[in-house]
Amino acid sequence: MELRTLRYFVAVAEELHFGRAAARLHMSQPPLSRAIRRLESDLGAALFERSSAGVVLTPAGAVLLDEARGLLDQVERAHVRVAVAAGVAVLTVGLLGDSTDSRVARLADAYRLRRPGVEVRIRETDLTDPTCGLHAGAVDVALTRGPFDGTGLVVRELRADPVGALLRDDDPLAGRGSLKRADLVDRRWFRFPEGTDSLWQGFWSGGEVREGPVVRAVEECRQAVLWNGTVGMTLVGHPPGAGLTVVPLLDMPPSRVVVAWHAGDANPLVQSFVRIATAVLGD
Repeated sequence: MELRTLRYFVAVAEELHFGRAAARLHMSQPPLSRAIRRLESDLGAALFERSSAGVVLTPAGAVLLDEARGLLDQVERAHVRVAVAAGVAVLTVGLLGDSTDSRVARLADAYRLRRPGVEVRIRETDLTDPTCGLHAGAVDVALTRGPFDGTGLVVRELRADPVGALLRDDDPLAGRGSLKRADLVDRRWFRFPEGTDSLWQGFWSGGEVREGPVVRAVEECRQAVLWNGTVGMTLVGHPPGAGLTVVPLLDMPPSRVVVAWHAGDANPLVQSFVRIATAVLGD
């Protein structure tokens, strides 16, 4: 039973879909299916019940998932301990202006507990670089939000947060229970500088080209609304600040929290961080 095969199995078991698992593993579906079939043959047990809707774990599959996660965690821990002993256990993590978020604090606690001895260096970026320095080679892994150009990267979604319109308290629309983008069509929006990732810019501009003040940081977004009466988008669950309110936008997709790293990077510190972040921050 090879570690690679166990990683394949865990991906299918977590996604409960061969296509999504193959995409997550950056491989085509046929070899993944063959590998799982061989694993089932070697073990003499069916691990999944297959149907047109996807797959579900059998009782044997549930047992193997628990064991496989433990084995892979032990392997990662061994790699990390060797790196610590060799004095090379340094991981640079990019954060998108959210290092004060309580959930990031929980992740820091969990990582310190499970990977003592690893030196974590944090690089916090503003809203103009959603990859937090990944494309520039400045970080090993990023905890950020999509969408953005993922060329050369592996991007794993952790959860999805609803978004809303950020307005002044005295804005005529502030008392509404919900809004749609059409309600804001004639308004000035805060926007990111030219050259910002187009997918990222397009999402936070509601899919339109907007006119309005240029911002680079979360607090600049709030101040642009407070001082100018402009509008923009923010997370429904984040406190907007004094004098501001957030009204849910019904026709906007959620903002997706993701962890991203360089494709092909087998650094055990990166893989360990991804697994812990998925466990702590996932839905």
